[in-house]
Amino acid sequence: MNDNLIINFTPTGMIPTKKMTPYVPISVSEIVEDVHLASEIGITMVHLHARNPETDEPSFKKEIYAKIIEGIRKYAPDLVICTSLSGRNFRELDQRSDSLFLKGNLKPDMGSLTLSSLNFNYVASTNSPKMIQDLAAIMKKEGIAPELEAFDMGMINYAKYLEKKKLIEPPYYFNLLLGNIACAQADVLHAGIMINDVPENSFWSLAGIGDNQLKMNSLSIAVGGGVRVGLEDNIWFDDKRTQLATNSDLLNRVHTIAKANGRKVMTSSEFRDKMNLHPGHGKYGRKSLQ
Repeated sequence: MNDNLIINFTPTGMIPTKKMTPYVPISVSEIVEDVHLASEIGITMVHLHARNPETDEPSFKKEIYAKIIEGIRKYAPDLVICTSLSGRNFRELDQRSDSLFLKGNLKPDMGSLTLSSLNFNYVASTNSPKMIQDLAAIMKKEGIAPELEAFDMGMINYAKYLEKKKLIEPPYYFNLLLGNIACAQADVLHAGIMINDVPENSFWSLAGIGDNQLKMNSLSIAVGGGVRVGLEDNIWFDDKRTQLATNSDLLNRVHTIAKANGRKVMTSSEFRDKMNLHPGHGKYGRKSLQ
């Protein structure tokens, strides 16, 4: 069980567009500003997606990630930053791993690692065993911690397989994502089984897809876990979908629930220490695990 509350902020994602909601940050400056506001409200880490500035489509390019990270670190030099390595739009290793080769003050601390292929409502996220292992190997070599993303029980088991192959090493951080149409559903039974199955020396957050975000965030806060929250997973403030949310709306609500449960937000500094990450302020990524 986690002590203080890990808040993993997901401001953009790959799906929300300005046509869907005017509040989703798309440009570099919008993403930087939303993360700035979030850091003032209180977050532990941020999970970034980049967009092509000309088309607003998702982008893997490290040059765009570099601009976002540079902007964030001007005012939050210790915020834990994770870049997306998603297989939803990009299928080649050199595309998906591009941001992992940023250096110095632009280096991400973590990279997302989805632990199997899966189907969303209209599209598949393809993550072959070789792709997963290759991404894990690059992160290990580059000193970047994996953000382990599990949508189902089998994905947690695959993390244990990667551990046996010495491609990942503890301490671990898991996002347990519930409510996707083809994966674990957003209920207490599925959540409990997945929480129970994470390896020793793991920290975890619950995420709920769409309308399930509030339910899974509330459950996780109550039972001692962390939360993944933001417009990436849910653009609505209410389950009847009458009010579009801002990222600040969603974060402020999580803070209200946390306060009611006596949970303090875990600082980036505390999370860095627990995850064996460098302290920030010019030095990023994971310390040597040897």
